[in-house]
Amino acid sequence: MIRRLVALAALAVIAAALWWRKNPSACPYGQRFFVEAPHPLITRDRLRQILEPEPGERVLEVGPGTGYYTLDLAEWVGPDGTVEIFDIQQEMLDHTMERVRERGISNVHPTLGDARSLPYADDSFDAAALTAVLGEVPDPDTALREINRVLKPGGRLIVGELFGDPHMVTLSTLRRRAEDASLVFEGHVGPKLGYFARLRA
Repeated sequence: MIRRLVALAALAVIAAALWWRKNPSACPYGQRFFVEAPHPLITRDRLRQILEPEPGERVLEVGPGTGYYTLDLAEWVGPDGTVEIFDIQQEMLDHTMERVRERGISNVHPTLGDARSLPYADDSFDAAALTAVLGEVPDPDTALREINRVLKPGGRLIVGELFGDPHMVTLSTLRRRAEDASLVFEGHVGPKLGYFARLRA
């Protein structure tokens, strides 16, 4: 009886994961503990290593969640730089901005919207980052083309992915999608189960 219950529970989890993978959507604010938990393999140090942020840069973070990387990004670009956070959920933006205010940071600016249609001018960002987000976008190819549009020529896009996320984008899939969006794959840090990849506009 117990084995049957365990087997049924396992099947339910697998079915839910498969459904979620085929029906991409953002992690609901009510389940934000997933985005607030420590991020093994896709650490802040690895993000900084591959992003190579410079003081004074303008950086776009798509899908900041509750600001796990945002505060560090803001410090890396310094007071003369800017971090634009962009999310489809106002609750995530509000949560992140509350953390920003608590830290006394003034160079983070929120915008609500859909990653398939970014409200920014062409060639307006030095870099962009999205972590465990690309697979949540219903049309990731359009999102990548939009990010490419708003990046300056030679601008960097960092994509982070972690095994266990039902929407994880594998490195091979990312390479293909990057090529389709006219982005150049430059490499990655971390293992395939938890990596940051760097693409160039």
